[in-house]
Amino acid sequence: MALAVGDKAPAFTTKDTNGNTVSLADFSGKSVVLYFYPKDDTPGCTKEACSFRDSYAEYQGKDIVVLGVSADDETSHQQFTQKFNLPFPLLADIDGTIIKAYDVQRAEYNQPVASRVTYVIDGAGVISQVYTSVQTETHAKDILTALGI
Repeated sequence: MALAVGDKAPAFTTKDTNGNTVSLADFSGKSVVLYFYPKDDTPGCTKEACSFRDSYAEYQGKDIVVLGVSADDETSHQQFTQKFNLPFPLLADIDGTIIKAYDVQRAEYNQPVASRVTYVIDGAGVISQVYTSVQTETHAKDILTALGI
């Protein structure tokens, strides 16, 4: 069942780009932009990540955390982050636990692969926005506009 605005965001704990343990609960009181993408270093995913990179300064100082999620491992995330100078953490969801919890599993794949979906989660852990149709090059700015920033 798809998650919708007003739903409690599923809790998760996983490793980030640098091997640090990250939980949704770590960001209580802050808005979280949790964007799911299919694969590191592919054309659409790179455009989307770079859109967040290029707008990252506008997210800073506003209690907004940006987290990218895919089924790629930490090594892949490290290479992707270094290649494109990404200033935010990518979360490694190798077994697809988060992908399944957020109902973004791409049906055409047997292994965990995320669809391009973004959830904005408020400081109380409730989903405030859902993006299922994403313009990769402007996505980060589109979210800022929707948040009134």
